Amino acid sequence: MLGYVLKRAIQGVLLVWLMSIVAFVAIYALGDPLALLIDPNSPAEVVERIRRDLGLDLPLYEQYLRFAAGLLRGDFGNSYVTGQPALGYILERFPATLELTLVAMVIAATVGLPLGLLAGYKPDSIVGRGANALGMLFLSVPAFWVALALIIVFSIELRLLPTGGRGEVGSFLGIKTSLVTLDGLRHLLLPAINLALFPTALFIRLTASGTQDALQSVSTKFARAKGLNTRRILSVYVLRSILVPIITVIGIVFGILLAFAVVTETIFAWPGSGRLIIDSIRSSDRPVIIAYLMFTVTLFVIINFTVDLLCALLDPRISIKGGK
Repeated sequence: MLGYVLKRAIQGVLLVWLMSIVAFVAIYALGDPLALLIDPNSPAEVVERIRRDLGLDLPLYEQYLRFAAGLLRGDFGNSYVTGQPALGYILERFPATLELTLVAMVIAATVGLPLGLLAGYKPDSIVGRGANALGMLFLSVPAFWVALALIIVFSIELRLLPTGGRGEVGSFLGIKTSLVTLDGLRHLLLPAINLALFPTALFIRLTASGTQDALQSVSTKFARAKGLNTRRILSVYVLRSILVPIITVIGIVFGILLAFAVVTETIFAWPGSGRLIIDSIRSSDRPVIIAYLMFTVTLFVIINFTVDLLCALLDPRISIKGGK
């Protein structure tokens, strides 16, 4: 176990280091940030002074070395726009994104997994056909279109839910959250439903396919021959067979939603880190963009490690030493 943890930790550190190079070079290719930050009519000596203060006059490799040294200290630099620590902005906005993503994943798992089981168990039934059609629909329709439709129907026409914002937040265990206030829940519902559509469709398709395969296994056929009821067959034999791939996909999708909830947060004016990165790209705020990218990569590494470890513990056929 210890050897596996050390191996994955080293792999994670190497991945983060490589991505730091890629991210830094990619952000550098966006162009000169001073073109957006400074009045073009400013005197040349003022522009050069600001360029020196920000370290933009140094060669690219020296800028990266300074950046890498800051990473080791947990310092991602200061925002070009406000002068505040870039990582602080990410950590300030991230709880809102995490809250939105967790609620969306709960909705997706609650709806997608049971529908997928039923669609896989009886694919020719009305429920099975409907679940498969629903999965295809959710995968095909763009998220921004669904978001606009939800706003038009539930906010403008029916006037049941607000169009955007986070609403009133309360405190739970010292953490600000919308889940403890009625107004916060009303603001959270539409963006969470919109964000949940893609993972719901994915869970339906994955679970249905896995269920059909599991029903052909020897253990499931034996359980049927013993006369066990459908609920026990699905909950014990089938679900146990497809648990590992489901957990793997849940981990991957969770990381994707955390990193790329940009469309949902922008349309619903949700004050999360996804909306922050859009604002930072518009203002060419390099430190905040790079801090967001590195924070996201680190999250993916942690989530993938956790999922791999959990799958190895749940399925003894998976060797924690890397074998199969």
